[in-house]
Amino acid sequence: MSRNPRRRTVLKGLGTLGVTGALAGCGGDGGGGGDGDGGDGSDGGDGSDGGGSGDGNDGGGGSDSINVGMVYATGGLGDQSFNDMAHQGIQEAEADFAVSYQNAEPDAPGDVGELQRRFARSSDPNFELICCIGFVQATDLKTNAQEFPDQNWTIVDAVVEDDDGNLLDNVANYVFREQEGSFQVGVLAGMLTGMDYAHGGGETNPDEKVVGFVGGQEIPLIERFEAGYAAGAQYADAEIQFESAYAGDWNDPATGQEIATSMYDDGADVVYHAAGGTGAGVFEAAQAEGRYAIGVDNDQSVSAAEFSDVIVASMIKRVNRAVYESVSGVIDGNFQGGQVNDLGLAEDGVGAVIGQDFEGELPGEITSELETTRQGIIDGDIEVPTTMDDV
Repeated sequence: MSRNPRRRTVLKGLGTLGVTGALAGCGGDGGGGGDGDGGDGSDGGDGSDGGGSGDGNDGGGGSDSINVGMVYATGGLGDQSFNDMAHQGIQEAEADFAVSYQNAEPDAPGDVGELQRRFARSSDPNFELICCIGFVQATDLKTNAQEFPDQNWTIVDAVVEDDDGNLLDNVANYVFREQEGSFQVGVLAGMLTGMDYAHGGGETNPDEKVVGFVGGQEIPLIERFEAGYAAGAQYADAEIQFESAYAGDWNDPATGQEIATSMYDDGADVVYHAAGGTGAGVFEAAQAEGRYAIGVDNDQSVSAAEFSDVIVASMIKRVNRAVYESVSGVIDGNFQGGQVNDLGLAEDGVGAVIGQDFEGELPGEITSELETTRQGIIDGDIEVPTTMDDV
C-alpha cells in the first residue's frame, strides 16, 4: 500500500464547555426520548465542574420497573452514530422489559464523574444499572464503582480495573474489535475506487485509486478503525493511495467537510469517517463533490438519510447490544459484572452493511468478496492490524 506522504493531522484544541444544565435530583424529569448533538464514543477537551445536561426519560415501567441511568459520551444524543446507538439499546430494552431510564449528557469529560455519582447516590428512584457510554468515563468509573460496590455498572469501549489490575465485580465491560468491520469497508472502498462506477449521488474516477479516512481524535481507539480500513483497502489493491486526517473534534462538521473535500480534490472516491458528529461534514462533502462516503457505528444511510445517495456503506458497531444485554442481565440475574465482553465479526458485534440506496446496486464481485473476507477474518485466515505501524 502506498501511504500518501502528505498525510494531514488536524488537531483542534477543545476548551472547557459551559454547563447547559443540571440533573434534577439524579437524571432529570420523566419524559420521552431525547435529542442533541453527539460524539463517537469519545471526548474532547478538558473537564469542567461536573455539570452536564439531564434529560430524564420515563420508560413507563411503573413502580416495579428496573431503573437505568444512561451517561452518554460527550456531545450527547443526536450524533446519528455512537450515542444514538446506545440510546437505541435502552429504547429496545424499554420496549421488551419493565424498564424506566433517565439520560445524562455531559458537556465535557470532567462532567462524567459527577453524573455517574448522581445516579449512584439516588434513592428515588434507585438505579439498578448505570450505563457509561464511551472510554472517557473509565477513569471516573474506576473510582465510583469501588465507592459504590453494590451498584451495577456497564461501560462501553473500555475495561475498568482496580489498581492491582483486577476486574471489578460490579462492572460489565464491553469492547469491540472495530478493526474487523473497518477492514470490510476498506475492502469495499478499495475495490470500488478501481472501478468505473456511478450510482446515486456519486461516481468514481477509475483513473485514480485513492481512498480517505477522517477520524475524530487521534487516539488508539480510532486508530483501530483507521488501521483496519487501510489494511482492507490494501488487501483489495496494494497500489491504492491512502489519505488520513484527524479533525481533533467529535462534533465539528465544518472541519469534517473541509478535510473530506480536500481528500476528494486529491482524487479520493470514497472517504470513511470515525468522527461522530464531525462525520456529517464528510457526507456534505461527498454530496457536493459527487463522490462516496462510508458511515460508522450505525447504518448512517438510514440514521442520516438525507445523505443516503452517497453513503455506500457503514461500519456498524452494535453499542445497542451492549446496553440491551446489560439491562437483560440485571433483570434475569445474569449481569456480566467482572467480565470483558469482546465483540467482533464472529460475535456479530461489528460488521459492514450496504447503504439502503446501494442494496443490489454494487457489483457482485464486491459483495462476494465481503462475504469471503468476513469468513476469512472469523476463521483466522486474515489477521487485521490494530495500529497503522502494522499495516
